[in-house]
Amino acid sequence: MRRTLAAISLVIAAFAGGAAFAAQRTVTLAVDNVMCPACPYTVKQSLARVAGVSNVVVSFEQKTATVTYDDQKTTLAALTNATTQAGYPSRAVQ
Repeated sequence: MRRTLAAISLVIAAFAGGAAFAAQRTVTLAVDNVMCPACPYTVKQSLARVAGVSNVVVSFEQKTATVTYDDQKTTLAALTNATTQAGYPSRAVQ
């Protein structure tokens, strides 16, 4: 009985531990083709549709998008793909 309880506890701990590794990340993307004041709206909408994205701020002046996302639900590649598909190729800036 103790072995069974220990095994069940171990399995539960393993599954619960996976959530502990999830993290909110923030990345700034340099966005190409932002030529008019209306472009940031399209960039923001394309990023906001990506699962796991919780916040997007786009700057027309700096031609950047700052994105906060859950790294267990999406990736940097998915973010850059979203903007590229909308006609605004992007890349992470350091």
